[in-house]
Amino acid sequence: MASPVPELPLIDGAAPLIVHLSAEYYPYARTGGLAEASWGLHRFQHRRGRATMAILPLYRVARAHVRQLEPVGDPYTLDFGGRRETFRLLRDQDPASGTPTCFIEHNGFFDREGIYGERGQDYADNPRRFGAFAAAAVAALPRLTDGPVLLHAHDWHAALAPVYLRSWWGGDPWFDRIPVTLSVHNGGYQGHYPPETLADLGLPWELFRFDLLEWYGKLNLLKGGLTHADVATTVSPTHAKELCTDEGGFGLQATFRALGERFTGVLNGIDQAVWDPRSDDQIVATYGPDDFTGKAACKRDLQRRFGLPLDPAVPLVALAGRMAMQKGLDLVIRNQSLFALPSQFIFLGSGERRYEEGLAHLRHVMPGRVGYEPRFSDTLEHQLMAGADIFLMPSQYEPCGLTQMRAQRYGTIPVARRVGGLSDTIDDGLTGFLFDSYEERAVTGALWRALLEHADPHAWQEMQRTAMSRDFGWDRVADRYVEIYHLGARHRAGIVGGG
Repeated sequence: MASPVPELPLIDGAAPLIVHLSAEYYPYARTGGLAEASWGLHRFQHRRGRATMAILPLYRVARAHVRQLEPVGDPYTLDFGGRRETFRLLRDQDPASGTPTCFIEHNGFFDREGIYGERGQDYADNPRRFGAFAAAAVAALPRLTDGPVLLHAHDWHAALAPVYLRSWWGGDPWFDRIPVTLSVHNGGYQGHYPPETLADLGLPWELFRFDLLEWYGKLNLLKGGLTHADVATTVSPTHAKELCTDEGGFGLQATFRALGERFTGVLNGIDQAVWDPRSDDQIVATYGPDDFTGKAACKRDLQRRFGLPLDPAVPLVALAGRMAMQKGLDLVIRNQSLFALPSQFIFLGSGERRYEEGLAHLRHVMPGRVGYEPRFSDTLEHQLMAGADIFLMPSQYEPCGLTQMRAQRYGTIPVARRVGGLSDTIDDGLTGFLFDSYEERAVTGALWRALLEHADPHAWQEMQRTAMSRDFGWDRVADRYVEIYHLGARHRAGIVGGG
């Protein structure tokens, strides 16, 4: 029997339209977990019968995924401190799920080769681009519904939405009643810019205050969102605690602490129908917790693809994702003791040049031991999940992480650092192996523990079955956000009502 769907807060006596603003949204625009998290929450809220909408910029890369764009009203113009910009609101719909998505079209800002930049460099006008996206999205809200709206902005790219909402449209009763939730998917990225950027964004200088948008003499877009939102979240309970500490707050710890109960952590989820080894059509053989024959076939296929010996007994260790400092690559690239362990290694993903070059060098000097593919694809990620024995996640920090959830679903045991969402989703010694210190010897020691367990097939399969039984679905997450929306609506009502 399905669990009852909790009621959304009523605004002006009616259930609101939930509108998600995100710079990334699967499958239209994706560089990391933000796209899947914003898509997943929106999609499952829609499945639960919510009135929902997502809005993102119409990038060049997004046009390859749209079905049929339809204009929502006429083009409209906004004034950014004397600079006038014209936008169009366009709508698309996923025919499989019926999930509605809208796009902000401005070819000068978004019809470019990249999302954030090109050839390793950010676009110089990113604050103008994402400020325009946020303002244009807020201006478009009355086009989406005659009823109330609940706004959910994601990360620093959309963080100016509540700032524009409370400044440009402040005093308008319809806009004033809109509660805003801001989700911080990665607090290490905040949008730091020179103070003069404020005028370029069409925002008043009065907002450049230490308790609003000013941060050590710079403009901080994420801080502006946090100080103007009604509630804020991050993507795991442990990371919410980390962001409130001097060591883990990325300089915004006082801002997070000041929110009090209005700041909380909610784990992201994964689509467990997509990430299911029993029905996955992207792997060479399906399997389940009662029969791992298919996983052995997937391992052979993966070894063959990467030119590794087809040895079923040797543990196969994988690492996939964005090759960046945050992911702990410094603990891996020159870790001689790690590569001295009796294992094969496969790395998947691109990122910082030094890590790409380091992994390519390892592949060259250790043929038959190390495989590396910089070109990431969904299919290859599925095959890696199915074929590997162990997944390595030595992250410097990890707000939530989705890879460790997918890995456990596929009976691929994670070895990870005890931070953020990794700590919240991996049970040490039961569904994976955790380590604490950000040191080479710590990750080597944790992997050695995993190899000792792997040497006992009975114990290893018991761990695999336990990991595969974990529930990382979106339903529980979507319902938890209803509680957060109620808190935001109460806060907004208290401000608008003066109480």
